Amino acid sequence: MICQESRNLIHPYLDGELDLVRSLEIEAHLKDCQTCAQAYNELRSLHSAVSDTAMRFKPPAALRNRVRSAVRNEGGVMNRSLRLSWRWIIPAVSLAVLVIVALSLLALLSRPSTNDLKAQEIVSSHVRSLMEKHLTDVPSSDQHTVKPWFDGRLDFSPPVKDLASAGFSLVGGRLDYIGNRPVAALVYQHRQHYINVFVWPSTGASDASGRAFVRQGYNLINWSNSGMNYWAISDLNLAELQQFVQLLQKDSAAVRFQIRMSNNAREDHFSVSNLCTESTAHET
Repeated sequence: MICQESRNLIHPYLDGELDLVRSLEIEAHLKDCQTCAQAYNELRSLHSAVSDTAMRFKPPAALRNRVRSAVRNEGGVMNRSLRLSWRWIIPAVSLAVLVIVALSLLALLSRPSTNDLKAQEIVSSHVRSLMEKHLTDVPSSDQHTVKPWFDGRLDFSPPVKDLASAGFSLVGGRLDYIGNRPVAALVYQHRQHYINVFVWPSTGASDASGRAFVRQGYNLINWSNSGMNYWAISDLNLAELQQFVQLLQKDSAAVRFQIRMSNNAREDHFSVSNLCTESTAHET
């Protein structure tokens, strides 16, 4: 984190408005940067001084009497005005109620759904992981290294699968923050494309079919399985991302069997082609 970015975040950090990831980043920067740490300490001192009860004062009794007198005089003027215009009050109130109801319905209809909000969070986390070069906390292609790394860091154990034989290499994993809770982020790579898979315990019924979204040029697929909620996001085309998700939804043995059968089929095709070539040469 650079100093300019840190200074922009000091105020929301002091007010407790940052998420977990940002808070940890700025705390690490304040430990390493004396200039930013001094600026933070000065702001904290100013915040404490302004919050001090010694800065408050009790208004004099004379001020209270003047305020009450002014309110009574104003109330008399308002009462006279209301008596003159009472016949317009009911239509005005009715119109105001209709406007409030219409605005409330408009706000309700235009409010984004829970899935839309969650999809936007997923996109932001995916982009941030690529921009800040914080793709992984545990860089490894070994599922038996990545999966145990989450022990003690999360209150659940995310499934980690090795799909390298299918063209989707495991890059590693990291902690992230989605929907006001820490989640596991598993990172895969297909050619030059990175895939982030966010995993956390599901609170609803399982839906293994998956739902596809497109946000800001990224393809997203959301599904639930075996008590876990999954979000996969990448700039891969939708067909390849769906292929990746289908591989994740299968058990590891089924994936290995499918790959082995595919390799055997290619070998059988090669053997048959060689046999046909040799037979033709012999006849000639």
